[in-house]
Amino acid sequence: MSTKSKSESYAKAGVDITAGYRAVELMKKHIARTKNEGCVDDIGGFGGCFGLNLLGMEEPVLVSGTDGCGTKVKLAILADKHDTIGIDAVAMCVNDIICCGAKPLFFLDYIACGKNVPEKIAEIVGGVAEGCVQSGAALIGGETAEHPGMMPKEDYDLAGFAVGIVDKKKIIDNKKTVAGDAIIALASSGVHSNGFSLVRKVFDIDNNPASLYAPCEALGGRTIAETLLTPTKIYVKSVLELLKSVKVKGISHITGGGFYENLPRAIPDGLSAKITKSAVKVLPIFDLIQKTGDIPERDMYNTYNMGVGMAITVAKEDVGTALEILTRMGEDAYVIGEIVEGDDGVVFC
Repeated sequence: MSTKSKSESYAKAGVDITAGYRAVELMKKHIARTKNEGCVDDIGGFGGCFGLNLLGMEEPVLVSGTDGCGTKVKLAILADKHDTIGIDAVAMCVNDIICCGAKPLFFLDYIACGKNVPEKIAEIVGGVAEGCVQSGAALIGGETAEHPGMMPKEDYDLAGFAVGIVDKKKIIDNKKTVAGDAIIALASSGVHSNGFSLVRKVFDIDNNPASLYAPCEALGGRTIAETLLTPTKIYVKSVLELLKSVKVKGISHITGGGFYENLPRAIPDGLSAKITKSAVKVLPIFDLIQKTGDIPERDMYNTYNMGVGMAITVAKEDVGTALEILTRMGEDAYVIGEIVEGDDGVVFC
């Protein structure tokens, strides 16, 4: 890419294209960390290139997912902490595509900002790269767009998309799910990247941001900001390891809509998820949100993950093996319920 291009007129309009060049240079060390066997070097200046290895696959199927981080970005801006929000952007995409058994191949990001500050953009991309490393995906491209007059100078938004691959015969489609199957929870790292509009309202963050930075006894001495900005946990490598030995029947990524929206998406018609409420390891941040905002319990389970970032359905006889593998992979995994007859979607007991 040439760095000789410069437009004084464009700069006067609020867009400094040389800042973009500087940001790209700062990103390169982060991008290099994500290279995998599919990366194709020095080909294509306008598109990311990736070489597919289809050996051993009978009917390869590409699976894609796209998402952003919601208004969690606003909190990152207020806290002036930009090195982990990129993990969230990757996590929201790769955690979705792993639900059908697809191994992530590559990721592309999009950053819109009021003013391109190269060091800040590089921090954001550094987080994206870390998310890619955690999921085994390559960061093969992206875009940074400067939007003066449309966004305040300090603001930005972040989104992206991931592409993965799975052999058609190995797609997890929940068709073999039956009553009596067990539902295993994988613990979340916190609020992840959903429900932050409600979080901001509950803690009056927009009007009283200083409240974010005082140590909070209910959070074990951590600040609200520190707790809320904990990046979304990426489950890809743990699930891929599980799939090698256990027949997984369904996977739910617990995101916006909480238990009530996401669990039924991995359950066939005529069956429901029966959840033992006392088994759910609710994280302290959710208790604090509920108490501070006086939020009904059902709304909490209909908005947040409540400490369960992913739910996996397996046959009852496979529970022991599944828990052993997931625990070995570093997950806090435990049974929270079972599949039952009925069309209620989700039932708590």
